[in-house]
Amino acid sequence: MNDTGQDHAPTDPLAALRAPGDPDCDVYLTGPVFLDIVFTGLDSAPVRGTESWARGMGSSPGGVANMAAALARLGLRTSLAAAFGDDHYGEYCWDTLESGEGIDLSYSRTVPGWHSPVTVSMAYEGERTMVSHGHEPPPQEPAPRC
Repeated sequence: MNDTGQDHAPTDPLAALRAPGDPDCDVYLTGPVFLDIVFTGLDSAPVRGTESWARGMGSSPGGVANMAAALARLGLRTSLAAAFGDDHYGEYCWDTLESGEGIDLSYSRTVPGWHSPVTVSMAYEGERTMVSHGHEPPPQEPAPRC
């Protein structure tokens, strides 16, 4: 809702092309969703055996979620089929994508006992270094027709 009290629905760039019976989604994506944690404002790369402090930090769903969020922000009806861990990271990513970005997660699932993959990225001197952690992905399920 804007400051005049009016709701603004996302613009549908394909509205003029839609016909009855079209699929419910414009884009169907599948792949791993990571929790991305990004440290910024480092003066240099961390030195082994020392502690470095970052001046900035952010977190967001990563992996295929980056593409899904970008497409949804362009107004495309985006559906994502992904496995989410049954931990706080998985809950955060699910809530951010579904509620915050408006991405359809009806083809996604939370996998009991599976830990969400995580990537920590450190940006310094115009470069970045990443460290990722994850377990073997859960078995894939056949893609639905959307």
